Amino acid sequence: MRRRDVHQRVRLTDCTFERTGEGERYARVVLAWGSGEEFVGEATADASAQGALRAAAEATAAALVHASEGRVQLDVLAVKAVEGYDTIVVVVSLQSESSGIVERLVGSCLIRGQPDRGAVLAVLSGTNRLFGKVVNG
Repeated sequence: MRRRDVHQRVRLTDCTFERTGEGERYARVVLAWGSGEEFVGEATADASAQGALRAAAEATAAALVHASEGRVQLDVLAVKAVEGYDTIVVVVSLQSESSGIVERLVGSCLIRGQPDRGAVLAVLSGTNRLFGKVVNG
């Protein structure tokens, strides 16, 4: 695995969310590293609003696994939009495994517009330190 600049972070470059003809939600997430190298993740879930959040979170996790060249495994345990104080926040719970070490991670993102995108950013929030350490370590 190539060592990447420690000051660079994975960034979201594109995300697409659609309803499929089979009554599911489809998410495609494209992440990039500082060099411009892109990593794609895709996922589907049921057609509910909750399913849309899950598909977005799982697609992001898949793109991160791809970016780590398989050195990190990520499982989305739960994703939920939580409303309080006139604000909606997406909270994502993940489990990671890297070098035999299993960790529980949590990320969140204030929703400003599209909830599916909030789920993507919540996964990135929850994994940024781990991912930087594994990829640059």
